[in-house]
Amino acid sequence: MSALLAWARLDVRRRWRSLLVLALLVALAAGTVMTVVAGARRGGSAVDRLVDRTLPATVAVLPNQPGFDWDAVRALPEVEALTTFVLTYTGFVIEELPPGVEPWAFPPADDENMRTVERPVALEGRLADPNRPDEVMVTPAFVAASGLGVGDTLTLRLYTPETQDVLALTGGGGAGPEPDGPTVAARIVGVIRSPWYSDTVGETHGTVVPSPALFTRYEPNLMGASGGGIRNALVRLHDGEAGLADFKAGLARVSGRTDLDQQNLVEEGRRVRATTHFEAEALLGFALAATVAAVFLVGQSVARYSASTVAALQALRAVGLTEPQARMAAALGPAAAALAGTAAGIAAAASASRWFPIGTAALLEPDPGLALDLPVLLTGAVAVPVLVTAGAVLAAGPALRSARSGTSPRRSAVASTAARLGAPIPVVVGSRFALEPGRGTQTVPVRPALVGAATGVVGVVAAFTFSAGVDDAAGNPARFGQVHQLEAFVGFSGEDSAPVGDLLPVLSADPDVVAVNDTRIAVGEVERVPVTLFTLDPAGDPWPLVVIEGRAPAGPGEVVLAPDSATAVGAAVGDVVEMTGTAGTREVTVTGTAFVPEGHNNYVTGGWVTAAGYDTLFDRHDEVSPAFKYRLLYLVLRPGADPGAVTDRLEEAIAPVIAAATGTNPAEVTVEGVLAPPEPPVPVAELRQIRSLPAFLAGFLVVLALGAVGHALATAVRRRRYDMAVLRALGMTRRQSRGIVLTQATVLALVGLLIGVPLGLALGRTLWRYVAETTPLFYVAPVAALALALVVPLALVAANLLAAWPSHRAASMRVGSVLRAE
Repeated sequence: MSALLAWARLDVRRRWRSLLVLALLVALAAGTVMTVVAGARRGGSAVDRLVDRTLPATVAVLPNQPGFDWDAVRALPEVEALTTFVLTYTGFVIEELPPGVEPWAFPPADDENMRTVERPVALEGRLADPNRPDEVMVTPAFVAASGLGVGDTLTLRLYTPETQDVLALTGGGGAGPEPDGPTVAARIVGVIRSPWYSDTVGETHGTVVPSPALFTRYEPNLMGASGGGIRNALVRLHDGEAGLADFKAGLARVSGRTDLDQQNLVEEGRRVRATTHFEAEALLGFALAATVAAVFLVGQSVARYSASTVAALQALRAVGLTEPQARMAAALGPAAAALAGTAAGIAAAASASRWFPIGTAALLEPDPGLALDLPVLLTGAVAVPVLVTAGAVLAAGPALRSARSGTSPRRSAVASTAARLGAPIPVVVGSRFALEPGRGTQTVPVRPALVGAATGVVGVVAAFTFSAGVDDAAGNPARFGQVHQLEAFVGFSGEDSAPVGDLLPVLSADPDVVAVNDTRIAVGEVERVPVTLFTLDPAGDPWPLVVIEGRAPAGPGEVVLAPDSATAVGAAVGDVVEMTGTAGTREVTVTGTAFVPEGHNNYVTGGWVTAAGYDTLFDRHDEVSPAFKYRLLYLVLRPGADPGAVTDRLEEAIAPVIAAATGTNPAEVTVEGVLAPPEPPVPVAELRQIRSLPAFLAGFLVVLALGAVGHALATAVRRRRYDMAVLRALGMTRRQSRGIVLTQATVLALVGLLIGVPLGLALGRTLWRYVAETTPLFYVAPVAALALALVVPLALVAANLLAAWPSHRAASMRVGSVLRAE
């Protein structure tokens, strides 16, 4: 043992630079993998950890009905807690923010909010005092966007009750009047987060949440002088989602309505979990790829170090050094480097934890900042040194056997074929260097170089193919069912706010408008499951419904369900189901599954019925059970049409129509803001969150490829210098010597392209199909045409650039010195 330690001290003094480089490689690889794995675990559990601490609501009940009896709902046996919030068109204006920026949440209407329902975690500061109208809370996105945080003051400018009534009548559209009510100087007392009070992906302004005391003190300024303001509610059930069926039955009993809009917030949570779990899986995939890269990059360095150590120990074998002792001596240096590198990697992983989790999970993390994932860090602390040491010991074995082996090296069929066909010497020798490992002291890491080159190409092609799928989805809302480019809000709670019958022919007549759908929206039940129903009632060309399976409804007895609603109902295409509306129950046939427009629902929950079918379900028109909850006109434009120009032209055309219907002077009719582009589907921003991961993964794999190919080229020149010296002595020129190395690099690149391009394309499409099915969205096979066109020349150029220095060394070697040394 003392001899081994003496050897180790001598080896460290002699080769400390190599060990330092090895330690840095271990630190980089181990730190990256531990950081990403810990980040994946943290992101995957973010939703559950937030839910455990915040008493989240089970369901949001949205009757949008003035004077709704919430006390009767609160008394239902299934209800554990209930809190109401004000549905106000324009609650208040914040003086410190730019005009038009209104990042406020619906004001809480009682002190149950944040106490028994949706009790948020305070990331900074504290929760607002429910008795202080001059205290507000904000979400992290507000702090990031405004630069205002705990301790700063916001000036809340409210409206008079009379103005609030006017806003309710006009729908609160447009810029709105200047606030003319009281002013409240409110101090920010906390930065909060809960499932309900959380920022969303793509959020630009964040949220300001006032204290419940603001409503208590200024109720008329929020609800209006007529008292016709609306309060909706968040409800927490004793049995959670399991109690929803009984709660819905009780809600229908006490309200007398079966068409109440209800958001299953537990289901929403499941969708968010699916997103965070996908992000976690993507990170784990990144970690796996990084681990593979580390095995090749660090493994080659370890193997090379062990092999050179064994060569230096050959003289000691003659005086009694055993093979196990030689292996142990070869592993001492890498083991010490692994210990130092792992310690540095753990420190780096701990420091980098402040940037995790990423994506959607970052918006739901209850404890942002530094976090030590001890299981991951301890596993890395043990596993990395053990693996490096074991790799060094194993690498020493072939080196020892190679030193005494007399077997012939494996020959390459490609190189042999090139020789038989009379190819130039540089091509034949370069092909052998690329594809034949050699033996003994001439052994070159051929297989790692080939696998590395292929892996690099796979990573690049797969990453760009996946990114092409993301870009296609982000630029085509129709992949999520959003086929219209403009929309107009024309009715609420059974009352039209515009002459729809007169507007439809005017809108349809525009040359850039392909189709207009008169969309009435109400909540019905399918097999006792609430489903938001949309009318399929186009003017102009047929509506381009995005059908996943089956076909669109064609008659009053047919329905198309969105994917999640079909799953909840348990219905498939061709099934006959019972559908209930305010006018009664009908049997209808499910003709297909399709996406629906986003609103209170999302694009995977809801259904489409024909106008005739809608009329058989919802024929009552009163304050309690209106014929529709919302009415919108959706406009599909001609490809290439400018939505802004079309909007200007249509607003000019409909102004006299509205004036004639209302008996108003056309000059006094305001139509600005009636037509507007729809908000992009929510998953677009979520997909963009993970778009960079494949690029980072491709970068890692490119490093793997460059390292493997560069190592093989440099090693080949050094270990096969005797062969090249012999050829030079027989008349091979310096230029031909360069050609050998360039041929070797080209062959490695071509093999990588031959294997990597089809595998990368298949992998990228497979990953995108998985994302399309889990998001979900309409799958279109992505093709990264530019990447496919550039990957071949870029791979060849990169390989030949790597060959520049080794080829120079090959051309400038001193032939006599090499031959004498050998």
